[in-house]
Amino acid sequence: KKSCCLKGLSFFLLYRRHGLWFRLRRLIIWLLGVYIAIPFLVKLCPAIQAKLVFLNFVRVPYFIDLKRPQDQGLNHTCNYYLQPEEDVTIGVWHTVPAALWKNARGKDQLWFEDALGSSHPVILYLHGNAGTRGGDHRVELYKVLSSLGYHVVTFDYRGWGDSVGSPSERGMTYDALHVFDWIKARSGDNPVYIWGHSLGTGVATNLVRRLCERETPPEALILESPFTNIREEARSHPFSVIYRYFPGFDWFFLDPITTSGIKFANDENVKYISCSLLILHAEDDPVVPFHLGKKLYNIAATSRSFRDYKVQFVPFHTDLGYRHKYIYRSPELPRILREFLGIPEQEHHH
Repeated sequence: KKSCCLKGLSFFLLYRRHGLWFRLRRLIIWLLGVYIAIPFLVKLCPAIQAKLVFLNFVRVPYFIDLKRPQDQGLNHTCNYYLQPEEDVTIGVWHTVPAALWKNARGKDQLWFEDALGSSHPVILYLHGNAGTRGGDHRVELYKVLSSLGYHVVTFDYRGWGDSVGSPSERGMTYDALHVFDWIKARSGDNPVYIWGHSLGTGVATNLVRRLCERETPPEALILESPFTNIREEARSHPFSVIYRYFPGFDWFFLDPITTSGIKFANDENVKYISCSLLILHAEDDPVVPFHLGKKLYNIAATSRSFRDYKVQFVPFHTDLGYRHKYIYRSPELPRILREFLGIPEQEHHH
């Protein structure tokens, strides 16, 4: 009876081991199948790659009311809606300098528009992919810039946040151009600076190249965590790690991005830009590798278009932990901006 029980037990353990192995093998084959299928799916449907570049459907934080910037602690901010072209409406936030905070309370849109003509410089901020103009790190930067005496105008590109339309590189650039012209029509002789972050650096160089070509350049361009072009960025992105050595990686993953009309060629654009350029990049950036920002700086610094302009690269050491989106935390930032933009100290404290 005992040997019968032992036989039964060993048979059960053997069955269990084989059953587990069988299930594990099935899982491995299934995962391998999915791994191999994804590149073909991306190749057949380039819209997938476009969605991954823009991530405009990712609304984080989700429950915020973009009509109420005051809910994010932006008490001296007005929400506007502009219409760059038919069937496209974009949501815009305009934060006045902290010095105007008391006057701004309870004022309407017309007061805010007039305020752009006050003697304070204006920063047009172009955000990166995913989220909205109400993203936490973005709001924190607006607060820092406002406290330094800048107007901050920011918006959601078509297809982001509460802005209506379908995202595309051309559309994003056109929206930025529309907002720039809207600012210039109201800002008088005040300097206007363009600040792009991450994917927004691609929009920023597209915009500034166009502005330089029509001979209305901004006073300066600031690129935070920029890349060289979207292909090099996609190749270096953490998402692509598991496929980087997949045969035909470029053909499967990078060509569909280009097919979708997405280039964001910062490295090409800087050759046609003539205005002061400041690049900020953290060495521990896990999304846009530091070496791409450095490479872009080297291209710009040797470009004839910047011959008469200041080109500066400011790295932030890994120990600071600013990664991809926390450079606003740097206590050095006010000094860096003041020295680069050449705004006198007292100008900030009107």
